[in-house]
Amino acid sequence: MTNYSRAAARSLACLLLLGQVPVQPVLAQDVAAPAKLDDSDPWLYRGTDIPHDPDWHFGELSNGLRYAVRKNGVPPGQVSIRIRVDAGSLYEKDSERGYAHLLEHMLFRQSKYIPEGTAIAAFQRLGATFGSDTNAVTSTTQTVFKLDLPDATPASLDETFKLMSGMVSAPTLSASNLKSDLPIVLSEMRERGGASKRVQEAMQQVFYAGQPLSEREPIGTVESLTSATPQSVRAFYSRWYRPDNVAVIVAGDADPATLASYVQKWFGGWKVGGARTPAPSFGDPAAPARADPGNPVGETRVLVEPDLPPSLMYAILRPWREVSDNIVYNRGLMIDSIAQAIINRRLESKARAGGSYLSAAVNQDDVSRSADATFVSVTPLGDDWEAALKDVRAVIADAVTRPPTQEEIDREVAELDVAYQVPVEQQRILPGSKLADDLVNALDIRETVAAPQDVLRIFREAKPLFTPKAVLDHTRALFAGTVTRALFTTQKAGQASDSELRQALLEPVKPDESVRLAANAAPVSFDKLPAIGKPAKPEAELPVGLLDIEELTFANGVKVLLWPVQEEPGRVMVKVRFGGGYRSIDPKDAPYITLGQYALVGSGVATLGQEDLDRVATGRKMGFDFDVQDASFQFSAETRPSDLADQLYLFAAKLDLPKWDSSPFLRAKAAAKIQYDTFATSPQGVLNRDLQFYQRGEDPRFATPTPAEIEATTPEGFKRVWGKALHDGPVEVQIFGDFDKAAAIAALEKTFGALKPRTPAPSTADIANVSVPRPSDKPIVLHHHGDPDQAAAVISWPTGGGSMGIRESRQLEILTQLFTNRLLDAVREKLGVSYAPYVYSSWPVDLQAGGSITAMAQVDPKSVSIFFQTADEIAQDLINNPPTADELARVTEPLRQQVTRAASSTSFFMSQLEGATEEPSRFGTIRTVLYDYTETTPEKMQALAARYLGKNASWRLEVMPEGKNSGTIASR
Repeated sequence: MTNYSRAAARSLACLLLLGQVPVQPVLAQDVAAPAKLDDSDPWLYRGTDIPHDPDWHFGELSNGLRYAVRKNGVPPGQVSIRIRVDAGSLYEKDSERGYAHLLEHMLFRQSKYIPEGTAIAAFQRLGATFGSDTNAVTSTTQTVFKLDLPDATPASLDETFKLMSGMVSAPTLSASNLKSDLPIVLSEMRERGGASKRVQEAMQQVFYAGQPLSEREPIGTVESLTSATPQSVRAFYSRWYRPDNVAVIVAGDADPATLASYVQKWFGGWKVGGARTPAPSFGDPAAPARADPGNPVGETRVLVEPDLPPSLMYAILRPWREVSDNIVYNRGLMIDSIAQAIINRRLESKARAGGSYLSAAVNQDDVSRSADATFVSVTPLGDDWEAALKDVRAVIADAVTRPPTQEEIDREVAELDVAYQVPVEQQRILPGSKLADDLVNALDIRETVAAPQDVLRIFREAKPLFTPKAVLDHTRALFAGTVTRALFTTQKAGQASDSELRQALLEPVKPDESVRLAANAAPVSFDKLPAIGKPAKPEAELPVGLLDIEELTFANGVKVLLWPVQEEPGRVMVKVRFGGGYRSIDPKDAPYITLGQYALVGSGVATLGQEDLDRVATGRKMGFDFDVQDASFQFSAETRPSDLADQLYLFAAKLDLPKWDSSPFLRAKAAAKIQYDTFATSPQGVLNRDLQFYQRGEDPRFATPTPAEIEATTPEGFKRVWGKALHDGPVEVQIFGDFDKAAAIAALEKTFGALKPRTPAPSTADIANVSVPRPSDKPIVLHHHGDPDQAAAVISWPTGGGSMGIRESRQLEILTQLFTNRLLDAVREKLGVSYAPYVYSSWPVDLQAGGSITAMAQVDPKSVSIFFQTADEIAQDLINNPPTADELARVTEPLRQQVTRAASSTSFFMSQLEGATEEPSRFGTIRTVLYDYTETTPEKMQALAARYLGKNASWRLEVMPEGKNSGTIASR
C-alpha cells in the first residue's frame, strides 16, 4: 500500500469511529497461489526504447489473451478492472451497423454467471455503483468494459472476475436478450439525436469521405438494429470476441501477482476455434483529381442549423500509419505540441483584442486509426464568416512562413514543463482508474505508457531540440496534408454555399504578424505588483477539534481553515468563499450573474489584464475558477506549494484591487447571445436553460438571460454589480493539502490579512424562504426545436434546506437511490422508453428551503404520460411498502463505498466544511457523514417517503417538440 493510505486512514478514522461503522477489510495480500510474474519481455514495449514502467506487469495466456496488472492504493481498497476488446463500429459490416454497441448492452443482460436482467443488482451487492463504477463504452475502434470495485476482498475480487469473464466469454445473446436491449439502444439513439448529431454526422461524412469512418457511428442505424437477430449478433461476436483479441487491464490495491492469478483463473479457460479474423482496412484520405498539391482543397459543405451558433471547421488530413512509439517519435510530438500552443495563444490574443471571430483553435489528432488530422475551428462573430476564416488563416500563414521567437517557444516549454512535472510530484495520488484507462488508450492508439519521471526526463533532455527552426518545420508539417476539407454550420440559409466555402479556402492570404509576442515585451512578475495593504497577523489560531484542521481569525474579519497534509504531495487546494452569492444580487441585475461567470476573472487583477494574467502564470501551476453559489461567491484553484503565496495574492487582489477591462465583458456578451439559441435544440438543453428557474419559484436570478437581456447590459453596470459583490460580505479561506504551515500563514498575512475590513452583506430576507412551484398534476410545458420524437419529463417533490437538516438530507440520498433503482428498472429495463432515467436529491445547506427530490427522463412524446404514471406509482409504493433488506443493501453498500473513497481525499473535507467558520455546526455534522449515508432501516425510508413523496406535493414539467402541448404553457 502506498504512503497515501496514511492520509486516508487518518481521515477515515474520524468518520468510521465517530460514525460507529465497522471498518471493512482491505484486500488481503496472502491469497493462495499467486501467479509468477515475468517482466523480462513486457508485450507492450516490444520494439520500442520507451522505458518500461516497472509498476506495470505484463503477461500472456496460452489462449492469446494479454493482461497487465499493477498495484495502486488510490483510493485505498479499490481495484479497477478494464476488459478491452479490439473491435468497435469500424469492424462492422454494412448490415451490422450498431452491433458493436448493441453487444456492449447484451453482455450485461445475461451471461454464464449472470441470470437475465440481474447484472446491475449483482455489482451493486459488491458495492459498485451503476453508471460510475460499472460501465462500458463502445468507440469506432474498441469496446471497453469497466468496473471500479471498492473495498476489494479476495471473495469480492474472485466473484467480480468470474462475472466479468462470463460476460465477455459466454454471453447468452438470446432472442429475449435482444428484445429487451433493442428498445434501450433505440432510446439512446433518440436521445442523442437533434442538431448536434446532424453536425457530427455531417462532419464525419465530409472529413472522412470515402472511408468507413464516414458512416460508422457506434450507435448504428435504425434499419440495421431493427433487422438484428440473435444469429447475426452472435456472428459479429464470434469474429471479434476471442481471447487473442482481448486485453485485461487491472490496477488496484492488491499484490500484482494476486491480480494476475485471477486473470489466469477466470480467463485461462476461454477457448475458441478457427483463425483470427484480420482487422478491416480503414482506408486513407484522398484528394480529388486535379487538386492543387500546394493547397489540396477537397470536399466542403455548408449546413444550415438555425439554433446552433455559426461554426466553421476545416481539417488538413493525412493517412494514419502505426508508428514505432520510441523516444524520437515522442520528442517530435512534444515539438508539435509547442507549435500548436504558440498558434493557439496567438489566435486567442487576437480574439481577446476584438475582431472577426469569438474563438479559434488548432489541434492535431489521430482519428480512429483512419487519419492523421490537423483541425482548425473558428466561431465567427456576426455574418462575415469569410473575414473570420481569413483572419485565422492569416495567423496560421504567418506561423508556417516565419519561425516563432525564442520567447514564444520558452513560454510554451515552461507550460509543458509544469504539465509534465505535476504528475511526478503527484504520482503517489494518481487514481488506479486513471492509470488503467491510460493503458487502455495506449492500446487503442497502438502506443505505450511511461512513468511520469521518464516522461519528464525525456522532455527535459529534448529541450535543446526546441529551436525556432524545429518548431517552424513541425508547424509546416502540421499544416501540410493529402487533402483539406471543411464544414460550415450557419444559422441562415443562403449565407454561404459549398462552392463559396471551397473558394474561401483556396484564396491566398497574407501572413498576419501582429499577434506575435514581442521579443522585448516588458516582463510581468508578482514582485512588481502593488501590495494589498498593511500585513496583519492573525488574532486567533485555534484547532477546530477535527483532524489537524486549524482556524485562523484576522482582525479584518477574514477567517481561514488550514489543513497541511503532506501525504498528498505537490497538491494544494485553495478556496475563497466571499460575499452573498445569488441572494445578494438584485433580481433586476440578474443578467450580470451569467456575464460575471464568463468575464469577472478575465477583467483583471491589480495592474494585470487578461494577457498579463496568462504571462505571470507561465511555468506555474495556478488557477482561477469562479462560481456563484446560493449564499456566497467562490474562487478556487489547485496549486503547488511553491506557487501558493502568489495564488493567494491573485485571489485577495481580486477582492481588493479589481481591474475592469471591458474587453472580456464585451466578449462574454457576444458568447452569451450566441449560446442562447443552442439550448432550444434538444429537451436536455431546455432543461439546462430553465429547470433551475422553475425549481426556484421563477426567481429571475436563476434564469438564463435572453439575448435581449444580455444586450441591455453595460460595462458600467457590470462594474457596479460585481464591484459591490467583491466588496461586501464575509471572507472564508480554505487551504488544504501539501504546504508548509508557517509559509502559508506568512502569505496570508500579506494578502487576506491585509484586506480592509469587509462591509456586511446586504439583507437577504427576500429569499430567506425560497418559493417553489405549486403542487400540480398538470405539467408546465416548455418547447424545444429538436427532433419531433424527443421529449423530456420532470417530476419534483420539494424537501428542505439548511445545515440543521443535513443529516436528514443524507438519509434522503438513500431514498433517492432506492427511487433511482426502481425507475431505472421500470422505465429503462422493462418499458424501454428511456435510456438513462434518473433521480437526484438537492439540499441547499446555506438556505432554509429550496431542496427537492427530482426524477427526470428523456422519452418520446407519447411516453411522457407513461413516465409520470410510473414515477407516481414508484413514489406511492415507497410510501405504502418499506423496501426489502436486499434492496436497501444494494443502495447503502455502494453509498458506503462512495463516501469512503471520497473521504480519502482532502477535497472531500474541503467541500463538507465550506462555510463552517460562519456556521460551526458543520464541524460536527461531518463526523456522522458515513453513518448518515449508510445506516437506516426500511421503516425510516418509508417514513421519509411518506413525508416528502406524496402525490399532492409534487409539480411537473415537460419539454415537448414545437407545436405539441399537453399542460400549462410556460413563457418568460
